[in-house]
Amino acid sequence: MDLAYTPEEEEFRARLREWLAKALPGLPPRPDPLDWPGRRAYDLGWQRRLYDAGYGALHWDASPTLRLIFLEETERAGAPYVGANFVGLLHAGPTIAAEGTAAQRERWLPPILRGDEVWCQGFSEPEAGSDLASLRTRAVRDGDDYVITGQKIWTSHAQVADWCELLVRTDPEAPRHRGISWLAMPMDAPGITVRPLRTLAGTDEFASVFLDEVRVPAANRVGAEHDGWRVTMVTLSFERGTAFAGEVVACRRTLGALARTARANGRWDDAVLRRRLGRLNAEFTALWRLIQWNVGAAGQAGGAPGAGGSVFKLRYSQARQELYDAAAGVLGPAGALDADREWTADRLASLSYTIAAGTSQIQRDIIAERLLGLPKGR
Repeated sequence: MDLAYTPEEEEFRARLREWLAKALPGLPPRPDPLDWPGRRAYDLGWQRRLYDAGYGALHWDASPTLRLIFLEETERAGAPYVGANFVGLLHAGPTIAAEGTAAQRERWLPPILRGDEVWCQGFSEPEAGSDLASLRTRAVRDGDDYVITGQKIWTSHAQVADWCELLVRTDPEAPRHRGISWLAMPMDAPGITVRPLRTLAGTDEFASVFLDEVRVPAANRVGAEHDGWRVTMVTLSFERGTAFAGEVVACRRTLGALARTARANGRWDDAVLRRRLGRLNAEFTALWRLIQWNVGAAGQAGGAPGAGGSVFKLRYSQARQELYDAAAGVLGPAGALDADREWTADRLASLSYTIAAGTSQIQRDIIAERLLGLPKGR
């Protein structure tokens, strides 16, 4: 695969840089991280600016390479990331684009791209995290509706979401990877209770969601009834294969800042530290190339990144933790204590990446079985 950029793609990059240089100075101040209504308004306001400028649909309507250039340039310019709308833009939206009906795509995709609606993800349960197929939230068909009872946990941005991509068990007698359906649930439906969860970093972007006989129209089912596991694999392939692209660019930017700090505070004289930063630079450069390959392969295969996303997710999770371990070495004990709140939150959040979006153990199983052809474990 040719990973070089064409003249037309470089022209797109130049136009985007010019627009960002004009648009970013006019943004309002970022809201407090704990102000979720403010963060929703800020993030969706940025998405609306992108949409009005013709960049809002790049996630689905542009070539894979243009999407990567967009992520690279917006991150390098310090532009807002998808924020509260990341589930809609990076998970639910691509899944609906790939698996939804024409009516479903018309209903849900434009509001996501315009910055009108926020989505959250209702997959994990208290006893169904890495072993997602053991989920027990029930959906019983009643006429044109499903009646849903159960609980979800680690539901990102549930407190400000309009919609939830929800996994439910529609056939409790079927084998556990069957009998699951993928639904779009309106978060204002009666019977939904949202309870925020506070993380180690002091944030509360996650929540427990309790469902007590919540009625969801059967027309909101994406894919066939009981075929939700296959649809979920499409969602997870986007989550693991391309959704972290902007974060890789952010890590490369953080690495550059660490190198500058090390030169300024004298730690650059430490040859071991220099080698560590140099190796991390090679790691994140390789990860960016892997994203390019995954996105290009997805475009050729019809949309979803596939099992190769697990290779990326496995290595990226570890590399991100190593980056912030190195950052602690550059800053030193005093510098780490004096670091700003955002750095501290990123440092603590890095610990979760070997768990979030599928644990590293699960990624190794996927790689072994689907890419290497090894027999399934018990």
